[in-house]
Amino acid sequence: MTDTAPKKLHIKTYGCQMNVYDSDRMAGLLAPLGYALTDAVDDADMVLLNTCHIREKAAEKVYSELGRINKVKQARHKDGGAMILGVAGCVAQAEGEEVLKRAPYVDMVFGPQTYHRLPEMVAKLHREKGAQLDTDFPEESKFDHMSAPARIEGRAAFLTVQEGCDKFCTFCVVPYTRGAEFSRPVAQVIAEARDLAAAGAREITLLGQNVNAYHGEDGKEELGLGGLIRRMAEIDGIDRLRYTTSYPAEVDDALIAAHRDVPELMPYLHLPVQSGADRVLQAMNRRHGRDFYLDLVDRLRAARPDLGLSSDFIVGFPGESDADFEETLDLVRAVGYVQAYSFKYSPRPGTPAAAMEMQVPEDVKDARLAALQDLLNEQQRAFNESCVGRTLPVLLDRPGRHEGQLVGRSPYMQAVHVEAPADWMGRIVDLDIVSAGGNSLGGVPRGGGNGEDAGQPARLTA
Repeated sequence: MTDTAPKKLHIKTYGCQMNVYDSDRMAGLLAPLGYALTDAVDDADMVLLNTCHIREKAAEKVYSELGRINKVKQARHKDGGAMILGVAGCVAQAEGEEVLKRAPYVDMVFGPQTYHRLPEMVAKLHREKGAQLDTDFPEESKFDHMSAPARIEGRAAFLTVQEGCDKFCTFCVVPYTRGAEFSRPVAQVIAEARDLAAAGAREITLLGQNVNAYHGEDGKEELGLGGLIRRMAEIDGIDRLRYTTSYPAEVDDALIAAHRDVPELMPYLHLPVQSGADRVLQAMNRRHGRDFYLDLVDRLRAARPDLGLSSDFIVGFPGESDADFEETLDLVRAVGYVQAYSFKYSPRPGTPAAAMEMQVPEDVKDARLAALQDLLNEQQRAFNESCVGRTLPVLLDRPGRHEGQLVGRSPYMQAVHVEAPADWMGRIVDLDIVSAGGNSLGGVPRGGGNGEDAGQPARLTA
């Protein structure tokens, strides 16, 4: 007989937006077992760490956190209670047996493709002793068993449409932890999007390790990301669409046309380049070169002149010379980014780059990263300042720090602060931008407006 007494679940999510999506779905799977979310580890009957393996020392941070949680678990046990402790995500997939060896007090270890079997693992724990380990790549899709949440925090939601990666960049562990590329069927994606809209979402971000490699079955044909976006735009209640993360070599004509034709698709694109030097890109096993990337940027901006771009950069990749790094700075100047993410190269165990010769010294990496970030921050500040005097449609989705203040997102992902009544929450409001900082904007309602929806997001002039 199932125990229906109220129980509390705490999920700590590391890393990417896909992990956020997966954490939400895990909470949904456990709700029928009587688990309600809590922000406090001390109050939790179950704690799940949904982990990421991308960054250096990611696994060590997880083991450190497990040690802290185990103290709470042991204290609970002494008081006659119990706590289930689980490790999910990419660290679990990459180091499953090692997790149980180093942290034998962990009850469950399961990879990203096995989340739908979580209720079964919990049931087994109640029936028998011993930790549960599930890091296989099953034949059935987890998406067949994981439904959309019943409600949405704020008005923006994530929707995973594609998982896995076949590109095998030499610095990346994703192909080993998330498996081969897989695209969800079109009907399944549309059904989940409708559920999200019914739950209150007005903006949906389509997720995938290589989201623009999406090729979903739609009856007897396949639909690419551009076609899927057009279908999504037809759903009542969905006013804004985004997608991430893109792989430049997979951007096709249909996707570029969607940027031109679909007003719901926001004029903001995360397009990771990683380096501006062909020699480094080749060593990374990226399937694009510098000229290809710059030409793609030109084609995208020809289709959508107000498009804002962000990107990812890795500095200090093995063998990167001063000249290679200067080519990266030159590319940044040529493109002009509205924001970007930049990191020092860190070896990931098991990846080809970790065994490469000519590893760059840490002090050189530090100097290059500082120089790159100075340039990127300068571009971000300049773009934010260029928004002063414009009117931007802003989706207000959370309270601000100050009383009477709301915060939302512009089409370009900037945080925008405005003094507004609480009942404007969840509305898309045209705001006149009156101030700009390094990371956010300040706005006032256009013409002292009443907060009514601005309708379809307006095109912005470059």
